[in-house]
Amino acid sequence: MTIQAETHQIKKHKHPSRKHSKKKDSVTVSVNEKSPLIPKKKGAHNEFNGASMSGAIMNLSTTIIGAGIMALPATMKVLGLGLGIAVIILVAVLSEATVRILLKYSRPGGTDSYGGLMGDAFGEVGKKMLQACVVINNIGVLVIYMIIIGDVVAGSSLNGVHHPGLLEGWFGPHWWTGRILVLLLTTLCVFVPLASLKRMDSLSVTSGLAVALAVVFLIITAGIAIFKMASGTLQMPRLLPEITDINSVWNLFTAVPVLVTAYICHFNVHSIGNELENPSLIEPIVQISLVLCTIVYIMTSFFGFILFGDATMGDILQNFDSDLGVPFSVELNDIVRVSYALHLMLVFPLVFYALRLNTDGLFFGSSEVPLELDNKRFAIVSVGLLSVIYLGANFIPSAWDAFQFTGATAAVCIGFIFPASIAIRDVYGIATKGDKILAVLMICIAVFANVVAIYSDAYALFKKTPSTRA
Repeated sequence: MTIQAETHQIKKHKHPSRKHSKKKDSVTVSVNEKSPLIPKKKGAHNEFNGASMSGAIMNLSTTIIGAGIMALPATMKVLGLGLGIAVIILVAVLSEATVRILLKYSRPGGTDSYGGLMGDAFGEVGKKMLQACVVINNIGVLVIYMIIIGDVVAGSSLNGVHHPGLLEGWFGPHWWTGRILVLLLTTLCVFVPLASLKRMDSLSVTSGLAVALAVVFLIITAGIAIFKMASGTLQMPRLLPEITDINSVWNLFTAVPVLVTAYICHFNVHSIGNELENPSLIEPIVQISLVLCTIVYIMTSFFGFILFGDATMGDILQNFDSDLGVPFSVELNDIVRVSYALHLMLVFPLVFYALRLNTDGLFFGSSEVPLELDNKRFAIVSVGLLSVIYLGANFIPSAWDAFQFTGATAAVCIGFIFPASIAIRDVYGIATKGDKILAVLMICIAVFANVVAIYSDAYALFKKTPSTRA
């Protein structure tokens, strides 16, 4: 981001050389056309010829499948299984449309970042607004990750009910099984090393492992649900929401921020595309990733809600601390919670990658040296952000509260409002009538749904009514 203006100037003066650089002159291509976030380099000490398609799919899928999957069964409790699955598919389709808008409008100007695209459409103010939203959203998301890791490993207490963590269950309550120390050690021993990696492709292996761990969670949940269905111990879940009064109608919209957050990957699309050996593959990569994640989301929502019904909690991992009514219940509980805690630890650096870059662009945008080349600035930004996330995870009471805040504010801007606004602005004159109609429709739906969600949560808070989601 900090060298974007310089990149633009280089493009102006060296445009004719692009024809000759497509095949062999990889150094020229990387300087002129690749992202200022992580430019491709080729030299004696750093050979990188581009990321593979499979690695990119793993990275993007891992960006999408984060902590949001844990809250999806609770949205089924609000919406009902039938309506809930339909809304998951709808949000996936709209998310694909918004990413397609970003890629379509990036091509005419050779824009290589989401922030650059917002800058082209709305100037410096638009770019800073996008960077601020990514910072708010990603800090919120990473706080959620750390809260859930703390809940799983150290335990939690909610509404007077204590849910013991893995360490407390294995060793009993001790000072070293407490949340503050567990999260501190996790930060120092796991997050700091992974967050120190400067190129996203370096995370492709951990991303593949993260997706595999999410699938392990899904397989175990599905297996338990199928076993209990076969034994006749599960009731038929609700297909539609329970509507009793006008407030129950407004309450339906509280599921929207969670679903929006579950598909936010827009801030990493350009970065992943910039590292590809063949950047033209980014569109099929996005489509494959969204289909893969939608299948995982639907199956997790279906089997999770069938298994726990109206007892489903805002973070379904908290349901896996009691007898499941199946053989080896204790062992299965531990496997589920360990696998997903590890999954979140591996997803963390991908979201942190975009957070660090946008924080640097927001506060150090005038710097002439790219972030990855300035070790001192890289360390200061990384340590500062990790400290904020750690403190947030220790003082915010629950993951659902963080989901509601980020989903109803920054996430909806990143995922829907900003891409739609770019299409309406249409600085290159390439928008079709259909593009603009879809853009206006997305903005209206996003604003209405999230305003109602905020109102419903505020109403429930001030009236002290019990939440139906957890």
